[in-house]
Amino acid sequence: MADVRVERRPGRPREERFTGAVLSAVLDLVAEQGLAAVTMEAVAARAGVSKPAIYRRWPGKHDLFIAAAETRIGTLSVPDLGDFRAELRAVLDARLRAYQMPGTAQLLAGLISASQEGGEVRVAYQRYTTRIMSETRKILERGIARGDVRAGVDVRAAATLVAAPMIFRLMIEQELPDERFAADLADMLARAVA
Repeated sequence: MADVRVERRPGRPREERFTGAVLSAVLDLVAEQGLAAVTMEAVAARAGVSKPAIYRRWPGKHDLFIAAAETRIGTLSVPDLGDFRAELRAVLDARLRAYQMPGTAQLLAGLISASQEGGEVRVAYQRYTTRIMSETRKILERGIARGDVRAGVDVRAAATLVAAPMIFRLMIEQELPDERFAADLADMLARAVA
């Protein structure tokens, strides 16, 4: 299996503890009680920090949701494995692990709902989506350069095609995607863009 890493931002240890406590509190509340339970008060109480400290770091609730989502469904780094299908499978396996964690479906539902708001909130969610889709676009471009993905493939459309089935399985069909689903999906998608 490929060595896929979720990128973490560097920071001071105390700040990392604060950040970790707050974002863990968000994820725990979502898993236990749903998105409605996530208030700044509830997060502060669960994390053992002050509300003003949270607001200094995350000015709005959407900022907090996006930061929590990035700890669960963040930017990936897939090494060049010399084969598009293998790299695609690495992306799908990493997402599969995230989607199988408690609370991920509720978190995604909240992100999808909030992304429909206008203004700065919508822009923030679009930036998040662009970041998390970047590795899929990168492996598609690498596949085109190697010749195992056809040159005329619309990279953006293909990246969406990679992401959508697992989210649909989890959110709409309300069924956890599994290893078999990821393997079959990798096969189908690799054939589609070959």
